[in-house]
Amino acid sequence: AIAMYSYYEGGISSVYFWGLDDGFAGVVLLKKSTPSTSAANTSSGSWDSIHVFEATDRTRSAHYKLTSTVILNLGSSGKALGELDLSGNMTRQVEQDMPVEDDGSHVINVGKLVENMELKMRNLLQEVYFGKAKDVVGDLRSKLHHLCEGETGCFNGR
Repeated sequence: AIAMYSYYEGGISSVYFWGLDDGFAGVVLLKKSTPSTSAANTSSGSWDSIHVFEATDRTRSAHYKLTSTVILNLGSSGKALGELDLSGNMTRQVEQDMPVEDDGSHVINVGKLVENMELKMRNLLQEVYFGKAKDVVGDLRSKLHHLCEGETGCFNGR
C-alpha cells in the first residue's frame, strides 16, 4: 500500500500467494485510474500491472522467475482536439537468484524484483513508446504543413 501511494499517488493493489512442490508462486496486481473531466475536454487514463512470480527454494537462496505485463490506456476527447486513444501492453520477464535468510526474505526479494520491473517498464514506455508517438505526430504535422503551404485556411478545418 505504501508503494502505491509513493509511486502512483493512490490506486489499488492486491497480492496473492500459492504453494508449489518446490517453492511458491504469487501475483502482484497494481491498478491506477485517473478520470478527469472538464466542460471542454474529457480525458482518462489507466495503468494496470500484473506481476506473476515463481520462487524455487535452494540452499540459502531462491531462484525467482518474474513475468510482468503492463496495460496502459490513455484517452482524450473534446471539440478542440477531437478524439485520441492511445492503448497498449508490454510484457517482460526476468530470472534471478537471491539470498534467503528466512521466510521474510522472500517478501523483500519479490518486492525488489517487482519494483525494479515497474521502474524499467515505466521508463521504456516513457522513452520508447511515447517518444515514438511524438516522432509520428511531428512527422504528420510536418507533412501536413508542407501540403498546406501557400493555401490560406488549410489549418482552419478546410
